[in-house]
Amino acid sequence: MSVLQHLPEGARVVVIRLRSLGDCVLTTPALALLKQTRPDLAIGVCVESRFSPVFEGNPVVSRVLPPRWQSIRNWKPQLCLNLHGGNRSQWLTALSGARWRAGFAHHNVTFAYNLRIPRAQQILGVNRIVHTAEHMASAVFSLGVPLGDVPSAQLFAPASPLSGRYAALHPFASAPDKQWAPERFCEVARYLKLWNINPIFLAGPGDDTTPFAPHQIFRGTLEEVKQVLSGASVFIGNDSGPAHMAAAFAIPTVVLFVNSNPAIWGPWRTESEIVVAPDGLAAVPVSRVIAALERLRTFQEAHA
Repeated sequence: MSVLQHLPEGARVVVIRLRSLGDCVLTTPALALLKQTRPDLAIGVCVESRFSPVFEGNPVVSRVLPPRWQSIRNWKPQLCLNLHGGNRSQWLTALSGARWRAGFAHHNVTFAYNLRIPRAQQILGVNRIVHTAEHMASAVFSLGVPLGDVPSAQLFAPASPLSGRYAALHPFASAPDKQWAPERFCEVARYLKLWNINPIFLAGPGDDTTPFAPHQIFRGTLEEVKQVLSGASVFIGNDSGPAHMAAAFAIPTVVLFVNSNPAIWGPWRTESEIVVAPDGLAAVPVSRVIAALERLRTFQEAHA
């Protein structure tokens, strides 16, 4: 009998996924599978406040919990699933008060678990690299969700505050070597205007938008960026969290990769073009990204 079969009707489950943006987005397929199998469960997600908008508005999530052990314990979960794996999440799991405490056996620290989950390849029965969405989903498969396809990620947002046909461009990333040159993004923006698509550059609070000043810039909270992405016609950006957000809204995407494996971190279940730059992003000409956009346009027109 699986863990899910042992859980009583209406039981509470807490999933710990503290950060980061892409990881949080790619956790949503696992949550959907869990709720699909046990609609009666109340699913809580423990996450850092800066990433909580990823889960807000999601109908499968009953509660978004701050990363404090008292908050988790007061919620009285019967099952705690740790998808984060760091030291802090171990203590949150250990102090959760849950009868069942699950996490991957390959986590560096596993003292909090009384259920150790095998590697995703073993659960899925495959001998290949697995995508992060599959990796997260394999955890709920191990707990009793019937093995099957892993759905797309899902985000929920009110209507976009922007009107008309526009592209969302995200020229920033977590490290300088993951950022394509600003002037090349601007060149792509000029091509988009020729196609009657308004380019919108997305920026966070600390991002330097000076190189993109001639174009429209949207600087907002994660919740506001989520709204803008929901209405975009296409997304172009570096390998970063907003690319996963765009994919979750089924937005056609072009993503530039330099040192991450697209098989693990590529856009999940959306029409996409991946531009891989093993010699660094400086070696990627504008023409390569324009060609990727043209292929996406051809697909969209063929399926219009």
